[in-house]
Amino acid sequence: MDSLAGVKLVKADGSSVEAEKALAGKDLVLYYFSGHWCPPCRRFTPMLKTFYQEAAALGVEIVFVSSDRSEEAMVDYMKESHGDWFGVPFGDKTKEQLSKKYDIAGIPSLVVVNLDGTVVTQEGDDDVANKTPAEAVAHWKA
Repeated sequence: MDSLAGVKLVKADGSSVEAEKALAGKDLVLYYFSGHWCPPCRRFTPMLKTFYQEAAALGVEIVFVSSDRSEEAMVDYMKESHGDWFGVPFGDKTKEQLSKKYDIAGIPSLVVVNLDGTVVTQEGDDDVANKTPAEAVAHWKA
């Protein structure tokens, strides 16, 4: 996962872990581009949280890429709405690199990638909204 090489990912509780360790044993990474201030994001995030509760056991990890305007807003959003997934630290250059690499034009956006960074789908949010976790993950791994 070259996009996250050397990056320490954060959790809502303030803990951090090297990305390589956080993603060990996972098959897919779902980059969740979102922000607390964004009404469509606030509608989608609870669906993603429910999805993640089952999908995490299927080899999936979510990495939140925040478009929040402050670290406090990012952490508040993670604490109140997110599942127990990881996030790119606020202000880290990785956010801009990922946004550019995956051509993010708006939020919410859920990009599903293999561990090598190969894009599976740019529209993972559609699968989360319309399929069970098992169906979506099987489709992404096919």
